[in-house]
Amino acid sequence: MMSKDVSFIKGIYVNREYSWIKFNDRVLAQATDLGNPLLERCKFLSIFHSNFDEFFMVRVGSLQSDAKLDPDAAENKTGLTAREQIDGIFDCAKNSYRTADAVYAKLKSELSRNGLKIKTGAELTDKQRKQCKAYFEAQILPLLSPMVLDAKHPMIRFENMNCYMMFELTKSDRLMYGVMAISPKLPRVYRIGGGKKTSIITVEELIRTFGATVFDGYKVSSQAMLRLTRNADFDATLDDADIERDFDFSKFLKRKVELRGTQDAVRLQIDDGADGIRAFVLKALNIKKSCCFGVKHCFDYKFMMSLGNYLPPEHLPALKYKQTKPLRPPVPEGASVLDAALRRDIFLAYPFHSMDTLVRLLDECAEDSRVASIKITIYRLDDRSRIVDALKKASENGKEVTVVIELCARFDEENNLYFSEVLKDAGCTIIYGMGNYKVHSKIISIVLADGDGIRYVTHLGTGNYNEQTSRQYTDLNVITSDEAIGRDAVAFFRNIAIANTDHKYEKLLIAPKTLKSGLISYIERETEKAESGMPASITAKMNSLTDKTIIDRLIAAGKAGVKIRLVVRGICCLLPQVAGKTDNITVVGIVGRFLEHSRIYRFGDGKDRVVFISSADLMTRNTDKRVEIATPLLDRAIADRVCNMLEVMLADNVKARRLTSDGEYVAPDAVGEPVNSQELFLQGKFSI
Repeated sequence: MMSKDVSFIKGIYVNREYSWIKFNDRVLAQATDLGNPLLERCKFLSIFHSNFDEFFMVRVGSLQSDAKLDPDAAENKTGLTAREQIDGIFDCAKNSYRTADAVYAKLKSELSRNGLKIKTGAELTDKQRKQCKAYFEAQILPLLSPMVLDAKHPMIRFENMNCYMMFELTKSDRLMYGVMAISPKLPRVYRIGGGKKTSIITVEELIRTFGATVFDGYKVSSQAMLRLTRNADFDATLDDADIERDFDFSKFLKRKVELRGTQDAVRLQIDDGADGIRAFVLKALNIKKSCCFGVKHCFDYKFMMSLGNYLPPEHLPALKYKQTKPLRPPVPEGASVLDAALRRDIFLAYPFHSMDTLVRLLDECAEDSRVASIKITIYRLDDRSRIVDALKKASENGKEVTVVIELCARFDEENNLYFSEVLKDAGCTIIYGMGNYKVHSKIISIVLADGDGIRYVTHLGTGNYNEQTSRQYTDLNVITSDEAIGRDAVAFFRNIAIANTDHKYEKLLIAPKTLKSGLISYIERETEKAESGMPASITAKMNSLTDKTIIDRLIAAGKAGVKIRLVVRGICCLLPQVAGKTDNITVVGIVGRFLEHSRIYRFGDGKDRVVFISSADLMTRNTDKRVEIATPLLDRAIADRVCNMLEVMLADNVKARRLTSDGEYVAPDAVGEPVNSQELFLQGKFSI
């Protein structure tokens, strides 16, 4: 909880960055959980490192910008300045990395016992060393660009997240430094032939082992690989685009993305040892020593996601999660999804159900003569998107297709720029969001015009229209023909097109205007019930909870006697179970096989029960700075099913961890049968 003189917890509030680091530590813990198969544990280690890479680029980058802009400004929960948060983050992160190094060593040993050896250069046999050197000279060396730094060869620019090899050189008693970039086009792993067990070596390790041979005629006294992380957070405002890019936001954003790799450094990772090289790089790049992280093993752990490619197929079943098939689709194959949706609401829970049902709906709409228009919001897409194919087909068939595509979806900007052009070329109307608000909503509005007049089918969900992540993230969806929601959906897209945030919707809660106030009104309703001596409850699930206004309303509700149960996957800035303050609030977080991503907000238990699913977390960025949607579940059976899912998650005693009053996450008491919520949902058991 403490890092030097930085306290990340103040009373009943937790600093968001510290809470995120605790979440990532829970991800790392899955890499040591023997209940997970070996290759899955390797993937969790890779995810841990990937999470931290993005965290430094975005969150630490943002804090670094804040520290420059207003060094004395303090965040509103723990009163820490941006610089104090950065200093604390570095200390916490270094502790996490030390733990991760030990985890990697254990996984490497266990992989070896299962027939896969990950070699270092020092571990190569003479025969293997000869083979690896030949591969290095033939396949790696041509893609390296070595250079000796001097007056005519000044320091190169280190690209964001790219690896470089530095060498301390002497020639004629003169000290110099050599550097070479490691091309990202190089394969990550080389498979070494021979032996009973499969042996592999990373390209990083090959370059560490043989890179010095490039500097013929020089004496190499030390060497170190390094990687620089740069601030990847940037603002792209509508006003700037209007002025600089002739009112074309896409052109403006392209330039912003190009500049991402040149922003200030936030982290330097460098091989342990080689103190001279470290000092030279820190001085040359003007980086503080506190921003430097020693690397013991690897810089890029993505190769651990594909280790199964190097093992015999017959070994894989015991080393991976058991493959499962999606549950039976709610609309049988061959039946019309559109017609089914016109009769009754359809519920989909990913990844337990397949996204095929939604794709089938769009494919049908592209061909159905009753369908006049299709409008959709897009935030992140699969590289080979069937959603895009269906929209193109609909447009080419004469349907009115409008696509609101968010170009500022971080790290998906280039992908979304590409698809915006593809869809535009197919005749779709393209809208790049609304004003300076990110459009994070997940909604499809389908309008039918036939002899029965205007009818609506609307899809609302908690996750992206991305086929790949629908198999990895838990998300909830409803397809409804409710007229009021249909009218709201049409009005939503109309208001996006004219940049109007003030519309009053019938049933949908829409950020930035009514989602936050709408949810608060239900919190207050439950508070008033409790104050009147009536049973009152709030049960909610989200990825993150940081909005202080909502946190304070929840605290007040809990003090009034409302029973509050929260399932928060990641950041939680509310500290539960603090005596006299948050006694009535419990928080659990689940990290498991799938990434928990659904957002559910349930108020009350009886006849006045209201259940929403939403694209929005309870973060200020979502409630105040984005266009988000929360939809009520009008079908009682669907609402019951979602409430049952909440109860299963709250009963999870395998993958869930309970947040305690001191800010730590602990395993719940193992009472009764093991309850792994995700595994039960895979089996189609949505209640216990």
